[in-house]
Amino acid sequence: MEVSANRLDRSFQMHKHEYEKAALRVLESGWYVLGTEVSEFEKEFADYMGTRYCVGLASGLDALWIAFRLLGVGHGDEVIVQANAYIACVMGITMNGAIPVFVEPDEFYNLDPLRIKAAITSKTKAILVVHLYGQASDMESIMTIAEEHNLYVIEDCAQSHGAEQNGKMTGAIGDIGCFSFYPSKNLGAFGDAGAVTVNSPELYEKFRVYRNYGSEKRYYNRIVGTNSRLDEIQAALLRVRLMHLDEMNEERNCLCTNYLTGITNPLVILPRVRTGCKAVWHQFVVRVDSRDEFIKHLGSKGIGTIIHYPIPPHLSKAYEYLGYKKGTFTITEKYADTVLSLPLYNGMTEDEQYYVIEAINAYRG
Repeated sequence: MEVSANRLDRSFQMHKHEYEKAALRVLESGWYVLGTEVSEFEKEFADYMGTRYCVGLASGLDALWIAFRLLGVGHGDEVIVQANAYIACVMGITMNGAIPVFVEPDEFYNLDPLRIKAAITSKTKAILVVHLYGQASDMESIMTIAEEHNLYVIEDCAQSHGAEQNGKMTGAIGDIGCFSFYPSKNLGAFGDAGAVTVNSPELYEKFRVYRNYGSEKRYYNRIVGTNSRLDEIQAALLRVRLMHLDEMNEERNCLCTNYLTGITNPLVILPRVRTGCKAVWHQFVVRVDSRDEFIKHLGSKGIGTIIHYPIPPHLSKAYEYLGYKKGTFTITEKYADTVLSLPLYNGMTEDEQYYVIEAINAYRG
């Protein structure tokens, strides 16, 4: 048997006719940019999130850098972010001339609130919280710190569509929630797409204007903006997937429960969920000290895996200029050397999953 690390076609097949109907509806409408599909998706996603507003954008990265731009976070300002985040999170900071201040993650792979205060300086302007792997961060503690120090909180929810802490959705707690709808996400489009969620009317209006060349209406440009628009077809397809998001997240939860109860190999460190939090399991990430051998073992049985992520941003060539050296963030670097994402996707069969579990439990190092 062969089991891929991910299968996007399975989730498409589940609701194939609904997706096809939505796409055809847009094609037949003759309106392909910033039409009713986008505005309806924005309303529906805001309602789902429990926020006042949503603004559709072209990508998750656009959501991040535009968020910092509109909050006035710029040259010389510092933004606290966990060191094990995906590099796009850091790009959202540095594209505005701001400086990422890395801190170590906690045992749930998310920003450790206990390390935030020591990283705050007179230049700190914001905290970027990345809800990694579909696990909700400790937003209650982070918001308390942010309020004490008058800092903005931006949530990167690219991997946490539907995750919660104490009944509150990630993306509805900080000042701005930034979402990617890249195809592999829990709420995935069929190409690049993104959005922000906000409760502030002022921020809502700023995003709407900024995404469309800084224009309030055609040819009347209030500011120098950008072109970052969620297109009509992606919005229509996202509306279909949003209707099924909770059931698809529940399916992933069942699959991960099987992993948690079925994997008994002591060489494999399983993920944990923070008390009071609801995970949506964008990835099922384990840690194995002898990762390369483990990957070979699974690969020999036709089982695919992915490393999220092998190189932390502070050790990447792109951020060499920040001056960090190996050994600066030991927890982050340990995670980077040992984490591995197991096969997980909507439509994964029981036979496929138990084949993976049996192979994992048979590993001897």
